[in-house]
Amino acid sequence: MAEVQALTEICHKLRAHAVRMVHRSNASHLGSCLSVADILACLYWQTLRVDPAHPDWKDRDRFLLSKGHAAAILYAALAERGFFPVGELDTYCMAESRLTGHVTSGVPGVEFSAGSLGHALPVGSGIALAAKRTGLPFRTFVAVSDGELDEGSNWEAILFAGHHKLDNLTLIVDYNKIQSFGTVEDVLDLAPLADKFRAFRWAVHEVDGHNMEQLSGAFAARPQRTGQPSVVVAHTVKGKGIHFMENSLAWHYKCPNAEQMQAALQELADHA
Repeated sequence: MAEVQALTEICHKLRAHAVRMVHRSNASHLGSCLSVADILACLYWQTLRVDPAHPDWKDRDRFLLSKGHAAAILYAALAERGFFPVGELDTYCMAESRLTGHVTSGVPGVEFSAGSLGHALPVGSGIALAAKRTGLPFRTFVAVSDGELDEGSNWEAILFAGHHKLDNLTLIVDYNKIQSFGTVEDVLDLAPLADKFRAFRWAVHEVDGHNMEQLSGAFAARPQRTGQPSVVVAHTVKGKGIHFMENSLAWHYKCPNAEQMQAALQELADHA
C-alpha cells in the first residue's frame, strides 16, 4: 500500500509538470499526456531496469513511446527519474531546446524519435528479435495510443512478433477511447481489441490503466506466457486527474490558459 501511495504521488507530480509545460509553451496534447501518466510512473519507478547515470547501459530495458505527441509527460518522467535536470523542463518546446513537442532521441533516456504514428512497435519488435538472437537479457516495452492502431504498420508488427515468439516484448495500449477527430468507436472501432491480439498469438492482460496494482502485476510478468509477446490493454481516461479535461476531445488540442492551469494544479494538489 505504501508503494502504491508513493507511485500515486509521482503521478500527481508528473501531471503537474505536464500542465505547466504545455501552458508555458502554448502547446497541446495535454489530454494524451494525462491518460498515460500512471503507466509511465509504474514503468519508470517500478518495472524498467534502467540506470539514469548510464542511459546507454547495454542491458537496460528499452521503452519506446510511440504516441510521441505525449512528449511532455515522458520528459517529466525522465527528469524526475534523474536522466536530466528537472529545471530543463522549463525549456519544453522553446527555441533551441532539445525537449521538442514530439519525443526526440538525443534526450537522455529517449530510445526512439516518435511523432509519425505507427513506427515504434515495428522498431520495438526488431529490437526484441535482436535481443533474442544475441542472448541479451533486456525487455522491450512499447506504448501506443488506441487511435494509432488505425495504422496498418502496427498490425504487420503484431503479426511479426507473434510469429517470432517475442516473449521479451510488451505492448501497452493507452486505451482512452478518444483520438484526433472523435471517439475511437466512431472513427474506426477497435472492438473486440483483446480478441484481435489473441488471434495474432499474443498473451493479453486487460487492466484499469489508472490502477497501480493492476499495472504492476501486468508489467511484472516475465513473460506472461512463454513463446508469446504480451499486450497490456490499459483502459484509461483522456485528461485523467483534471475533471474539466476528462473524456474531452477538446483537450487533445487545447492549451490551458493561466486560469485553467491554476485550477488544474489546484485539483492535482487537492488529490495528492
